[in-house]
Amino acid sequence: MKNGTQPTILIVDDTAENLHVLSGLLQSDYRVLAATSGERCLALARGMPKPDLILLDIMMPGLDGYQTLTLLRAEPATREIPVIFVTAMGGSEAQLHGLAVGAVDYITKPIDPPIVLARVRTQIELKRARDWLKDQNIWLEAEVARRMAENETIQTVSIRALAHLAEIRDPETGNHIHRTQNYVRALAQRLRDHPRFADFLTERNIELLVKSAPLHDIGKVGVPDQILLKPGPLTPEEWEIMKTHAKLGSDAIELAEGDAEQTVAFLTLAKEIAHWHHEKWDGSGYPDGLAGDRIPIAARLMALADVFDALITRRPYKPPMSFERAREIIVAGCGQHFDPDIAGAFIEIFDEFVSIAYQYRDPDEA
Repeated sequence: MKNGTQPTILIVDDTAENLHVLSGLLQSDYRVLAATSGERCLALARGMPKPDLILLDIMMPGLDGYQTLTLLRAEPATREIPVIFVTAMGGSEAQLHGLAVGAVDYITKPIDPPIVLARVRTQIELKRARDWLKDQNIWLEAEVARRMAENETIQTVSIRALAHLAEIRDPETGNHIHRTQNYVRALAQRLRDHPRFADFLTERNIELLVKSAPLHDIGKVGVPDQILLKPGPLTPEEWEIMKTHAKLGSDAIELAEGDAEQTVAFLTLAKEIAHWHHEKWDGSGYPDGLAGDRIPIAARLMALADVFDALITRRPYKPPMSFERAREIIVAGCGQHFDPDIAGAFIEIFDEFVSIAYQYRDPDEA
């Protein structure tokens, strides 16, 4: 029922005289429909215009009022139409039974016109209020969904911008963030039912991992160009400076967390990935020398994704490596550089890694 339209009332009674009396009483203020059986009531209630209120007799041949109301309540299209029983059955027991099966009110015959008009008006106003609230809730839900989608887009764009801030200083890495995002997603989906990873790799956490992955090298903005872009091997001193990018990245993300009014889940994972994605399973990595399961799962996934992509792409200090040779190196690093189960998942979905690499290859590799 919309504001400004005449409400529709369906009167159901097997006696023509009763239909005539109620129709005459209500038709000056309402659009009136009439039915002489429960079966016809159901047909009209499913059609258009949909009744805003049904006045329903109880004692009828075929479907009685109780059965008709039960069927109305059973269908999604009619279950919210309010029903007032109008019947000659008196007594509190009959009224209580009528209310128990879902009627909103109970009017006894012979009818008292002012009482009928008052009760009908009350139910129509309640229906109008419920419809308004429902419309408002639908609008609010749509608005919440729109704003959440907008926030997701803003987050994604902001993350990409930050990631490109680090990446732009080394333009030859190109689509590195797209590839590593998809490698991480592929590994996580492959391992989501593995007993070692199932508790962590929920659908929600996988999406957060994918969202946070582009920030893994954000700390490189703090590494001098002469080291970051050096075409040859780094000196021991330069290598120590290069390694600081892991902590620089996690520190930057931690500062961003501090500015947020509440915990931002993907930043927590982003911080783990940035800080520990260069750790190795055997404890020989940096910056903290973590080993085994002490390395967060998010960082272990990114470690393999990052190494594979570094091997197959051109860098200032090396040409690209073949997919097969990169695969051999990762297999050799199983249990040393990489979590054995994550390396195993990589081997199982190697063709998917190759497909991702082709899909997001850099322009100079096309």
